[in-house]
Amino acid sequence: MTPDNGKRTPIYMTPACEKRLRAELKETLYTLRPEMVKTAAWAASNGDRSENADYHYAKKMLRRYDSRIRFLMKRLEEAEVVDPVAQEKVANGRILFGATVTYENEEGEEKTISIVGIDEYDPGRGHVSWTSPIGRALLGAEEGDTVRFQTPGGKSEVEILAVVYQALE
Repeated sequence: MTPDNGKRTPIYMTPACEKRLRAELKETLYTLRPEMVKTAAWAASNGDRSENADYHYAKKMLRRYDSRIRFLMKRLEEAEVVDPVAQEKVANGRILFGATVTYENEEGEEKTISIVGIDEYDPGRGHVSWTSPIGRALLGAEEGDTVRFQTPGGKSEVEILAVVYQALE
């Protein structure tokens, strides 16, 4: 929940993110966790559990897997999957979630970023969260606009050069 208005922040994600999270859930639920259950059973059969490092490690890993499974199930249940290609039909030239934006910063450098969900944030690939300072500033803007925003490093300004909607990996 956001502290200012009491509303939940939506969980947006691209179809590629949903696919990755579902694959992780499947692997954790049907491969990793069952293997660790076998390890825990083997370790428990070795005798005194109070000093059995293998048993304690296996139980710790099972708790981690269970926690991750709960997180993934809840996340996927609450997520709103937004296809960037479909966004182009409703964008009317504006920048919406899923847009790939090319801009020029104050130093004259051209950069290209894609606006994605918080689970997809990866600055090395040019994926920025829609909740980041630049993501929020760009949403609703159009090609040719100049947007200003506050970052931890100070105020920034960028000019939007191009906006495209394409499938993201």
